[in-house]
Amino acid sequence: MNIEEIIKKYLPEEEGPAGVLAESMIYSLMAGGKRIRPSLMYDAYKMFGGTEEVIEPFMAALEMIHTYSLVHDDLPAMDNDTLRRGKPTTWSVYGEDVGILCGDALLTFAFETAAKGFAMTAYPDRAAKAIGILAQKAGIYGMCGGQTVDVINTGKQLTEDLLEYIYRDKTGALLAASLMIGGALAGSEDIDKLEETGYILGRAFQIQDDILDITSTEEELGKPIGSDERNNKVTYVTLHGLSGAKEEVHALTERVKTLIGQMPGEKDTLLALVDKLEKRTY
Repeated sequence: MNIEEIIKKYLPEEEGPAGVLAESMIYSLMAGGKRIRPSLMYDAYKMFGGTEEVIEPFMAALEMIHTYSLVHDDLPAMDNDTLRRGKPTTWSVYGEDVGILCGDALLTFAFETAAKGFAMTAYPDRAAKAIGILAQKAGIYGMCGGQTVDVINTGKQLTEDLLEYIYRDKTGALLAASLMIGGALAGSEDIDKLEETGYILGRAFQIQDDILDITSTEEELGKPIGSDERNNKVTYVTLHGLSGAKEEVHALTERVKTLIGQMPGEKDTLLALVDKLEKRTY
């Protein structure tokens, strides 16, 4: 399973007067990245016995949504970053105006891409359920909601509960969507457990990001380090220190592995990915 090749199948065509928009979308999508969300989706789909190609457009669609969120995160009105995945950010290459439209187009194109799945499955009801999950976890009750709470509270003293809300929705929502969509497309009845697992994994992932923002290098991370401090953001490290943050990542990872262990199917590939996420340095 080659995620890069799957994403390439669903890239927009660079043609017509608005070709620069497609160019900016492709630049953003193919700039690299860990491809964690489509990997989680695929592993969950296989764990529950999925065999159809319907998983592919959903993998590409979720990566489009994740990429759009990064394109908008980097904008001057947000984090004002000029480096992402070791390359100039989209807005710094194409301008702030095209950067905004690129994110808009990636979000919209994601649903156009996911909708292709209806013609690739014997279970259209499962595809419909998966699109519903994708929409909910990307929107006001998911990633966008979490990002909003994050930006309006930048520079303010956060409570533990508010930080948990941000981590749950800003980061956890799309990771939960990855597992849930994989399960939904395979006909799993464990969607609630997959959601819980994804949110816990999201918290661990975001705390690890907080750690790497302090301990990593710009070369390893592919983006500027120290951005949390520069933007006056309160993080788990701020509240609990580096050692406390590392302990929490490990504890959360073990909870995720326990939950996955309670599910049916072959789990080794998914468990190996979860272990890899705990140990990541970028």
